Amino acid sequence: MIRSLYYDPGNPARKNIPSQEIPKLIRNRRGLLWVDFENEPPETCLPILQSFKFHSLAIDDALRETHVPKLDDWGEYLYIVLNYMNLSENGENWETDTDELDVFLGRNYIVTHHDHPVPAIDETWEACDRDPRNIQDGADHLLYKITDNLVAGYMPAVEKIDAAIDQIEDQVFDRPSPRTLERLFVLKRVLLTMRRILLPQREVLNKLARDDYQVIDPKDRIFFRDIYDHLVRLHDLNESLRDLVGGALDMYLSVVNNRMNEIMKTLTIITVLFMPLTFLTGYFGMNFFEPLGSLKSWTTNPVFYLTLATTIIMPIGMYFWMRRRTWI
Repeated sequence: MIRSLYYDPGNPARKNIPSQEIPKLIRNRRGLLWVDFENEPPETCLPILQSFKFHSLAIDDALRETHVPKLDDWGEYLYIVLNYMNLSENGENWETDTDELDVFLGRNYIVTHHDHPVPAIDETWEACDRDPRNIQDGADHLLYKITDNLVAGYMPAVEKIDAAIDQIEDQVFDRPSPRTLERLFVLKRVLLTMRRILLPQREVLNKLARDDYQVIDPKDRIFFRDIYDHLVRLHDLNESLRDLVGGALDMYLSVVNNRMNEIMKTLTIITVLFMPLTFLTGYFGMNFFEPLGSLKSWTTNPVFYLTLATTIIMPIGMYFWMRRRTWI
């Protein structure tokens, strides 16, 4: 899908501009043109991008969709790569998709290219379509709004992850299971994916906020500085959540080990309690039939009752002895 929006002061906004008019509209420094490519094949995008006089290397980078966030200064325009992460929760499963948003920013135009729907683009487009005043402040300010919506989209994901960590921490103390460990590793992988996006993207916004570019009005740098601050905060939140996941993992291992120790303790107590009985039964064979020879005294009734009393009293005595030594 290719959609376009053109605003010229004093005239109503136009949509779906024919590609033949693009070179003419670009020459009008008073107007603002926004062209958005969504899931379009390269052969369709290439002629339109070439009509903007973009460098072939920049066009090739935009059509490949295989880059981390970066910023290239081509003098009359900027080529910017931004990443965004789609996070969806399906029960206890988390699915993450990282996609790329390519932006060409000129003095009076902005071109966006992406293979999948981007909520930030749709929100900004609807706002501009609803109220033309959103596109009256220039292309660089329009880029600010797109980037601001893109960064704001991370907050719901952060809140979901935070709530999931709290839930897992409760499960760790109540009923830890291998499924709990699996969810911890999934969250750890999600946070690592987010961190890989936030770090380079933060540097891109830092350049937009501090460096001197022809296509960015100096008075608009403060807006990009605000987004940079948001990314710094998101990165700090990401680090805090990673620490929480690491702490929950340590708690899980500690709880499992403690439970294992309790189980081993119980089994050891049972073994120790029955060890004297095993010795007695093994030594005497519990054979009270009358033997041959001179050992008939071992099969009398008093000896039988004495052995029976010993097998009952000895485990009880050992239990209280271990209680006194605080072993149990």
